[in-house]
Amino acid sequence: MAKESIFRDLLEILMSASSEIEQADKDSCELVDRDTCLLLIAECFRCLRNACVECAKNQHVMRNLGLISTSVHLIKLLHGMQIKEELLLTALRCSLQFLGNIAAGNGDSQKSIWKCAFPDLFLTCLTYSDEKIVAYCCMVLFTCLNSEKVRELLYPGNLTVALHVLKVYKERLESEWSFLIVTDHLLKCPELVKALYAKLSNQERVTLLELIMEKVSEKNPVTSEEMNLFMRHADFLAGCFKEKCKAVLKLTSAADAEDEEALVTIRLLDVLCEMTSNNGQLEHLQALPGLLETAIDTLRLTHLAGKQAVNIFTATHTMTGQEEISHPAVGFKSHLIRLIGNLCYKNKENQDKVYELDGIPLILDNCSIDDNNPFVNQWAVYAIRNLTEQNERNQELIAQTEEKGLADDSALESMGLEIEKRDDKLILRSVRKKPS
Repeated sequence: MAKESIFRDLLEILMSASSEIEQADKDSCELVDRDTCLLLIAECFRCLRNACVECAKNQHVMRNLGLISTSVHLIKLLHGMQIKEELLLTALRCSLQFLGNIAAGNGDSQKSIWKCAFPDLFLTCLTYSDEKIVAYCCMVLFTCLNSEKVRELLYPGNLTVALHVLKVYKERLESEWSFLIVTDHLLKCPELVKALYAKLSNQERVTLLELIMEKVSEKNPVTSEEMNLFMRHADFLAGCFKEKCKAVLKLTSAADAEDEEALVTIRLLDVLCEMTSNNGQLEHLQALPGLLETAIDTLRLTHLAGKQAVNIFTATHTMTGQEEISHPAVGFKSHLIRLIGNLCYKNKENQDKVYELDGIPLILDNCSIDDNNPFVNQWAVYAIRNLTEQNERNQELIAQTEEKGLADDSALESMGLEIEKRDDKLILRSVRKKPS
């Protein structure tokens, strides 16, 4: 209910404070009554911050008076003050909260802030040492972003803003605003994700992939536009996996147990497994050239590496159930088999491709319980089911393998399958368990 004259008075106080700081900086001298000046600035911003909460009228008045541009200018001046006193931090925090509140639900204010503050203010505040200032800066950025502005992050120099947001999330995991910026805005631009990925360190790539995993794992219904975005991400991530999959073999050495490139490969596989568990994305990934071949080839290489020497890819069953193996590659072979099984689900072409690549004996050789690969037996069962569904050639191959003693009969039993000889031909058939 405040009159415009009150906001005009506050504007004059802030402009006067700006002039004093600029003059002191120009004369290279100490600001007279610095503490009083900072306290006054903080109180002005508190008043403005509170007055525009869910009040479009006040937001409109403040914006038309020029309070947004004055505030952004003052924030830059405050940042230039070479002190780390609490009064300065409070003034900065309140100023950013004001920008967040005047932008909330107000497109015109968002445009005005973007015009005055992007990218300089965000580059400045996202790297500040104070966590609250960083969080409030993320709040302002999140509030102002839309699909058009996200594309501006691709322009030369602006990508750094997105990089800083990801660093904020990585270093301050409790930062909800940085999480929302990535999941609700940045991930909606596949070109930006590619550009970001190219600039990130391996550790930061793992962080980005974890955020993609969060988004992919959501159970909410998706629109056709969102599904198209996921498929474009899938294309890119599958390409990254095909290019870097062999990096995981570095983990055969205990000295390289934390190899960062290998950790990226592991996380890429996790995301692809999740994507192929979604019916909307599965069909697209099933048709992706080279992905199935890469999964089988990588399974073969890791399986062979585990047989040639004792390492994380060696099948082992010595644990009591109370212990837990701590190694980044635990479950890697399980996930490869899961991916292969997903890619063959109701897909005759991929079923046949696995046959031609000698992938079936490879999967059968991974049916035993393995402490280094929890649930590998269950994923192998799942993969064999998908490989043999309405595929007589694959069924016959498994039957022949079992008869020659090359497949574990108990593994087939656990799949609910058994071998039957009919007219000199081996048939793999499903059996129902007798009720106990």
